[in-house]
Amino acid sequence: MPQQLTRLLLIFAVLASGLALARHLLLPETFGERGYYRTAAVEGILKQPIMYAGRERCALCHTQIATAHANARHQSVACEACHGPAAAHTEAPTDNPLPVPRERGYCSLCHGYDPSRPTGFPQIDPVAHNPLQACVSCHNPHQPEPPHIPEECSVCHGAIARTKAVSVHVLLPCTRCHTTPRKHKITPRVARADKPQSREFCGSCHAVDARGPKETPRVDLETHHRRYLCWQCHDPHHPRELD
Repeated sequence: MPQQLTRLLLIFAVLASGLALARHLLLPETFGERGYYRTAAVEGILKQPIMYAGRERCALCHTQIATAHANARHQSVACEACHGPAAAHTEAPTDNPLPVPRERGYCSLCHGYDPSRPTGFPQIDPVAHNPLQACVSCHNPHQPEPPHIPEECSVCHGAIARTKAVSVHVLLPCTRCHTTPRKHKITPRVARADKPQSREFCGSCHAVDARGPKETPRVDLETHHRRYLCWQCHDPHHPRELD
């Protein structure tokens, strides 16, 4: 056996022995008894004081707020997500008041613009959106319906709006391609906006015989990748030329 290979095997043997010894000496005694965790940790957790009360306890005193909250868009947000652990408050409300966040920075933790958030999630630019005004002056946090229906699609579709703003489609209104029922701005997940379903829709502007400015890119719909819909290759919000 070559001398280099012998040395390499020796190094691996030392490392394996050290790993086995460290595993034996450093792992807690109850680790692995019931799975890949320390079994005694369960007993330690059970000894911790209960901090959270649950929305059912909150509803016993705050009935009207709980009813409004249960039927509003924040229904999936627990009371204690905004007001903090409430177990002590339920036992002695006067001695343990809960925080009531009213500053603008708190709401923007969820509703400040972030391109990683799902499309349709209400987002705002905290700098430009009603500066210096508290969010709760216009929105009831327990029933956060907007004071009026948003005029612009960018309120919820911020990432798409920013992409479209720097594309050749910037002058096209969203409703040119999307049929949007009025209820979509109130209950967007129930009343959804329509999307084009055929190549002919894009062809109304981009077909060879279509009307419009001469600088508009043209294609022959009969020969141009007939197997595919246009938006399988081109982003309709930023339809750049493909190589």
